[in-house]
Amino acid sequence: MIDYSSLIPSHVQDIKPSGIRKFFDLVSSNPRAISLTVGEPDFVTPWHIRMAGIESLEKGKTYYTANAGMVELREEIARYLDRRFQVKYDPQKEIIVTVGGSEAIDITFRALLEPGDEVIIPLPAFVCYEPLARMAGGTPVIIETKEENNFKLTADELRAAITPKTKLLVMPYPNNPTGAIMTREDLTAIEQVLRGTNILILSDEIYAELTYGREHCSCAAVPGLAERTILASGFSKAYAMTGWRMGYLCAPRPIAAQMLKLHQFGIMSAPTTAQFAAIEAMRNGDDDVAMMRAEYNRRRRYLTSGLRALGMPCFEPEGAFYAFPNVSGFGLSSEEFCERLLTEYDVAIVPGGAFGACGEGFARISYAYSVEHISKALDRMEAFVKELRK
Repeated sequence: MIDYSSLIPSHVQDIKPSGIRKFFDLVSSNPRAISLTVGEPDFVTPWHIRMAGIESLEKGKTYYTANAGMVELREEIARYLDRRFQVKYDPQKEIIVTVGGSEAIDITFRALLEPGDEVIIPLPAFVCYEPLARMAGGTPVIIETKEENNFKLTADELRAAITPKTKLLVMPYPNNPTGAIMTREDLTAIEQVLRGTNILILSDEIYAELTYGREHCSCAAVPGLAERTILASGFSKAYAMTGWRMGYLCAPRPIAAQMLKLHQFGIMSAPTTAQFAAIEAMRNGDDDVAMMRAEYNRRRRYLTSGLRALGMPCFEPEGAFYAFPNVSGFGLSSEEFCERLLTEYDVAIVPGGAFGACGEGFARISYAYSVEHISKALDRMEAFVKELRK
């Protein structure tokens, strides 16, 4: 009898499953549930983008591409980043097309980290950074961002966390789950802290197109930060292309060359059909993005207004498509609150603790759903809150 547990490395066994997945699974077993859990656009990929993929198949373009991705796509990514965010990268040597933004994050950790290297991660944040850092041999160092600071990473918090072992800083903005963003002024203060160090930045900008009332500022657009920034992004959120699994990373040439080796041996190349679709998205998708962003903004205002009317204080999300209300006033932990809301009133949201211990007392609610869907959920939440207050 094989003892499988003895064969699996402890650093893998010690990783906890995603706290988000638990609630996804509960929803799937409850046909009455109204879910506000998923971080996925409810829009279908725009037709002209789908057509580009279809046409590539009809023309028999089903072969491998260059390991780094099609040159045409890398050139479009470079033009897009320049015109939208004033960020410049060489498409020949500094851009790699990846299988989703997730691969870009993974190979960043694996290319840079050695045992003992520290990775500073501001939380709450998406669930992948800490486990991926550990699997690459790094040591996560957590900074708990605060509601009173609009969940931003402050220069003082960063300064206090840096040690001689610090190798990498994760910048997950616009932020999932809080909706926080970093302004140019915020990033300039971060640059002053990092000045004179060899600390690199992994800037996860997958929600860069989804900001409300203020344009996204990339770390790579700030003087002094560009040379230390690895930019990870993709097509899933802005273009409603989650299932196409298209992402990219941009990095200074010496780092990109090492990352390309990991991509070559681990992946070979991103899917060819999806690359043709991505070219079309970059060339002609601006109007689609603007339409979806306007609709998310409408939902954002509707949801946050509804939550506040229920007595749930809610930070004003400025990016992504999540609200992060404070649910600590009901005498329940955030997990208890979410479990009871689901089991008793058939509404699914995600407890804030799934995004780090400092998310306790909050819950993530996605507004990547129609206003009608959100409205039904708010009605049930109102009944639940009234019951709790009896």
